[in-house]
Amino acid sequence: MTTMAQASIPPDLIMSADGNSDDDDARLTLAYENLYEVPRTIVERFSDHVKYLDISHNKITNLDAVVHFKHLTSLIADSNPITENCTLPPLPKLQLLWLNHCKISSLYPWAGKLKESCPNLEYISLMGNPAAPSYFNGGTFYEYLQYRLFVISKFPSLSHLDDRRVTEDEKAEAHRLYKRPLVERIVSPGSGGLSQLMHSSVSWNALQNRISSLWSREKQGRNLLI
Repeated sequence: MTTMAQASIPPDLIMSADGNSDDDDARLTLAYENLYEVPRTIVERFSDHVKYLDISHNKITNLDAVVHFKHLTSLIADSNPITENCTLPPLPKLQLLWLNHCKISSLYPWAGKLKESCPNLEYISLMGNPAAPSYFNGGTFYEYLQYRLFVISKFPSLSHLDDRRVTEDEKAEAHRLYKRPLVERIVSPGSGGLSQLMHSSVSWNALQNRISSLWSREKQGRNLLI
């Protein structure tokens, strides 16, 4: 077990985590407790059955301790000084993750690592982070769209991002921008695809110009995220 602070468990910290492993709604809140990490005593007592954990509004920067919550499906960690250097441990059952108003300033490669650790996320909320542009933190609408599409491209099972449902159009556009192979994206729609490119008399200069144009656009978009 990783090093965690020893602490007693004040009764008011516990909402409905009563030790009953049959309780599908086992919940534990540690919000507003001025914690720098999840105490070891909390982990030892509740990790076997808690499915919903709220550690919001603390001073936590490292989430390694939540790896012991094997059945965790929801993690609320809003308003902690968590940055993109904080990598979540493997949580294959996690479906909901809230990291609103933290200190995440870059999505690349953080989002990819999050996908590896939590492949089944359906609900993600990152509002209020520097890496989540919006009108509220000075971001443009274009930057907001680029942010949404980048995150959506990483999580095929995502149904909600921030305060909005993920649409099928967004999934299609995210796939077009971030998932399709580079050479496939070079070929314009209706041009016959890769086979047309391979068997047509396309000049090298024209192809090079197309690559440069696509690379410049994608680099501009990704600069919003890294």
